[in-house]
Amino acid sequence: MESNTRDERHGIQSIELGFLVLKALAQHGRPMMLKDLAAETGMAPAKAHRYLVSFLRTGLVEQDRRSGRYDLGGWCLELGLAGLARLDPVRLAEPILEDLCEEIHESVALAVWGNRGATIVRWVDAGDTITVNLRPGAVMPLTNSATGRAFAAFHKGPAVKTMLQAELQQNAKNSGVAVGTLRTQIEKILTEIRKRGIARASGSLIPGINGFSAPVYDYSGTMVATITSLGSVGNFDNGWDSTIALAVKAASKALSQRLGAPQQIEETA
Repeated sequence: MESNTRDERHGIQSIELGFLVLKALAQHGRPMMLKDLAAETGMAPAKAHRYLVSFLRTGLVEQDRRSGRYDLGGWCLELGLAGLARLDPVRLAEPILEDLCEEIHESVALAVWGNRGATIVRWVDAGDTITVNLRPGAVMPLTNSATGRAFAAFHKGPAVKTMLQAELQQNAKNSGVAVGTLRTQIEKILTEIRKRGIARASGSLIPGINGFSAPVYDYSGTMVATITSLGSVGNFDNGWDSTIALAVKAASKALSQRLGAPQQIEETA
């Protein structure tokens, strides 16, 4: 019986070594001299040059004739674009949401920005009947839900600001509190959220329910989704450094990495 374990499968070592050259070029961010490439990959210059010759022929690498420096070629761009076209955050989030739910024993969700606002598109239920009304298609308010606050804090775009202003005006009308006062309050909340890298809400949307929501970024550094967890106040620790908060942040970082988020975004997520 053939084994599927990685250690027992036979590959082509030269391809794996050649990948080190491409990886070095990608991570360096600008064209490199042969000697620098060789040092980065731990190869002798002559050996690194042989890989570069083959990559030049296939279009994976190109060389500037004046400087002699090497850089990623046009075919690498085509490969990258093909890969990006397959990066579906909803599909890629499925196993991450399942693992998160199993880890923290709380219901979790994925939300994206839709034409009506922050919209839940995936839901993994931990069996808490209190949250039964929160299902795919639900649109979360920006001011008093963890999911909405995450979008208000981290999502860039005029639509968020427009919807936030409209929501504040409606809240002012409903509560009798001046819209300027409500705006000051929410800005203070959003500032804290940006500092922490995660949004939270404590019984403000649904009485007795706490929530955390962390942003998910794509390859361009754009926020494209949130991962949210909700649970009853008695069982759900809403401390900024609680186990649940850290797990939600780790899940959002994992999905951001799968979507190719820049490293500096991952480090702050």
